[in-house]
Amino acid sequence: MKHVSNLLSLLMYFLVYGASGAEVSVFVTEGDSVTLHNDFETNPYWIRWDFHDIIIAQILRDRRYICIDDQCNGRFRDRLQLDHQTGSLTITNTRITDSGYYQLRTAGSRKGNSNRIFTVVVRGFSGVGTDDVSVEEGDSVTLQTDVEMNKQDRIRWYFNETIITEITGDLSFICTDVQCNEGTERFRDRLKLDNQTGSLTIMNTRTTDSGLYDWLIKSNSRISARIFFVYVNGK
Repeated sequence: MKHVSNLLSLLMYFLVYGASGAEVSVFVTEGDSVTLHNDFETNPYWIRWDFHDIIIAQILRDRRYICIDDQCNGRFRDRLQLDHQTGSLTITNTRITDSGYYQLRTAGSRKGNSNRIFTVVVRGFSGVGTDDVSVEEGDSVTLQTDVEMNKQDRIRWYFNETIITEITGDLSFICTDVQCNEGTERFRDRLKLDNQTGSLTIMNTRTTDSGLYDWLIKSNSRISARIFFVYVNGK
């Protein structure tokens, strides 16, 4: 029982003193494998992975306590591989339902405790789950979410794997292009976000706006992803 006591002590210490890491967005095609890398430090004493607050993998450095998928939750059915040295997690044969938020927690390393969030978007194979949208250059186009946002919802839009808009259902956090696009300002105030549905409108479209737009919504009760391929016809 000593290792259980150590594990609980580490968890309590982490909750009080744990460090936060930057959120990482990862995109993968359905059926492929994807690895979520632990870049903090190799060989920490305790490693834990959560998928939407559900434990999917956990290990102590001396391997006296290990659970991977089936032993923890069973959602992934032997599709998880955990690197015991680095803590990196590989998801094999990915599915659309694997889209969502993954949290890595480590403790007991020389650099202290760490915490990192990965947003994983699994795109449908061969266009399945992708909406094709065509628009004439200069016109506006709206990418419809077909949802009504609740206060606990969080919606993100990506363009070619870069965040361009984000909004929470209670409107406590909103960013569009300039604020959340890593300083690139690609759309320069040509984006309009519907506060009720999270639908995205691109105004005065340009041919350079052609590409993949990924939509992700997360709440306490659900996670959904949708992909739009937008083609802007030049004049």
